[in-house]
Amino acid sequence: MIKNNKEKFIIISSIFICIVIVFFWIFYNPVKDFTINIPGMDNKPDSISSFVEDVKIGEKFVQLIENNSELTGKWTRFRGGDFDNIVKDKTKLIDKFGNAGAKILWSVKLGEGHSAPAIYNGKVYILDYKEEEKEDALRCFDFVTGNELWQRNYSVHVKRNHGMSRTMPAVTDSFIVTIGPKGHVMCANPNNGDFIWGVDLIRDYEAQIPFWYTGQCPMIDSNTAVIAPAGTSLLIGIDCASGKVVWETPNPDKWTMSHSSIMQMEFEGKKMYVYAAVGGMCGVSAEGDDIGKILWTTKEFSPTVVAPSPVVFDDGRIFMTAGYGAGAIMFQLKRENEKYSVSVLQEYKPKDGMACEQQTPIVFDGHMFAILPKDAGSLRNQFVCCKPDDCKNILWTSGKANRFGLGPYVLADGKFFILNDDGTLTIAKATSSKFVLLDKLRIIEGHDAWAPLAIADGKLLMRDYRTMVCVDIKHN
Repeated sequence: MIKNNKEKFIIISSIFICIVIVFFWIFYNPVKDFTINIPGMDNKPDSISSFVEDVKIGEKFVQLIENNSELTGKWTRFRGGDFDNIVKDKTKLIDKFGNAGAKILWSVKLGEGHSAPAIYNGKVYILDYKEEEKEDALRCFDFVTGNELWQRNYSVHVKRNHGMSRTMPAVTDSFIVTIGPKGHVMCANPNNGDFIWGVDLIRDYEAQIPFWYTGQCPMIDSNTAVIAPAGTSLLIGIDCASGKVVWETPNPDKWTMSHSSIMQMEFEGKKMYVYAAVGGMCGVSAEGDDIGKILWTTKEFSPTVVAPSPVVFDDGRIFMTAGYGAGAIMFQLKRENEKYSVSVLQEYKPKDGMACEQQTPIVFDGHMFAILPKDAGSLRNQFVCCKPDDCKNILWTSGKANRFGLGPYVLADGKFFILNDDGTLTIAKATSSKFVLLDKLRIIEGHDAWAPLAIADGKLLMRDYRTMVCVDIKHN
């Protein structure tokens, strides 16, 4: 009897435990404390815009050496003077590196980042971040020797997050404008480094700095610095000489700052600025009595992470793309009775046509060229060509043997210069018929070589996350 009762107890207990386990398995949520991983939020620095540092923009200056140069080559801003990433200089450039390899003229160590250099009349300008000193640093170098001429710095605390600095200055005869990782805009004299003015986009415009710090590159248009705080104002225009804000664009939909840069566009005689914010895209008047006024907006394409910049066409088409599965879209801008409207011509995912993750496509000879993102299926990371009339139809690719990462590309002297993540530079013929590889060579033994390239006076500037080099690519 005792034995039978014991057996019953064991059986009943086992059944009860099984029922408890089943209920626990059904109702327990092992991921209840997890948060959705929105692309770009991984490793996001804590509270980039949650507090305002007391940053004295431009407070420090170091004069190193003087220089005089007879060089006249220019690469004045992100994507060059015409915003198309095409070098107009007629200098003949190499097709191959030759048996001796690349002719490196000089190299310089930089703080970790992906900022890119501008070139103006024999000087190189780059906004660096000096980690030991915790300073944004506008550094000026001699283009021929690589000797550093001066620095204009200011203290600001920036945590490492896949690099810190990642913008390119805009430079003219009289002004150079930079944007630091945490949205500090600085204007200086490019000839001697004299400080002119500074604007803190977080403090002054309640800007929200993007996931991987500021990626937006500034523009100087007719001595006006054009910036997108995407805070209390969407865009602003600042007089470079005085630092006075001369116009502001309202931000009624409370769009926020992306990594994308403002591009210029002219449509039916009207000049405008085109900006892709987080939240949507817009066209803003760039001239006349209505300068700064929003001409049109669209929310048809509004990914969480936006790095490439808009590609504009003379006929009013605008191509926009982004990574993390966003794909791409082609808009058509129209104007009727002084009112603008935007319609969608094509929209698709990255596996279905031309798309990019970080860099902006190049338009040349009636075709568009770019590197496909990592989520483009079997064609991932290949350099490709399409016609803007049908961006879903890829005409040719660089093939599996020539894949590229997030690296940049530029067109000069009828050739594409394409940089891979690991510092390998590829030279390819600029043709819409097929991919023609001319040569390739690893220039830097590094990684994360993502910064835009700059070419002038037969010299190419490129960098990885720690080193910038100047390569002689002039054809002798």
